[in-house]
Amino acid sequence: MDLILWRHAEAHVIKEGQSDLDRTLTAKGERQAQRMAEWLNQRMAHSTRIMVSPAARTQQTAKALDRNFKTVQALAPEASPVALLSAVRWPDASEPVLVIGHQPTLGQVAALLLGEVHQTWVMKKGGVWWLRQRMREGVSQVVVQAVQAPDLL
Repeated sequence: MDLILWRHAEAHVIKEGQSDLDRTLTAKGERQAQRMAEWLNQRMAHSTRIMVSPAARTQQTAKALDRNFKTVQALAPEASPVALLSAVRWPDASEPVLVIGHQPTLGQVAALLLGEVHQTWVMKKGGVWWLRQRMREGVSQVVVQAVQAPDLL
């Protein structure tokens, strides 16, 4: 199974009285989302399920892909890594899954899958970590397929 973790692009700082869910992308964030969407669209299978946090900034990031996506409450800010992995059916899903979400959850998922540790690894805003679960000699492995930042595109 492929699991692609995409942190939302740069968003505005929260304003007094504003809900965190209502924060939107900055102009730079819109450019980051577009660059990364182009990169992903060149590489992702058409069968990839796209699951997105309900936050405005993740919704905007997802729209840059110009593909259908599903909003999933379990991916909201401060979601647990276990909730995310359950939502995507890791490692048993039959199709690739792209998650557009938040720190610290995405970094915690990467640490758990790659290092089997409960830490928060930092993911750049707009960045992607592409992980693949495979079986080798009867042993389950998680392999890093790609790590990409939008400023390197």
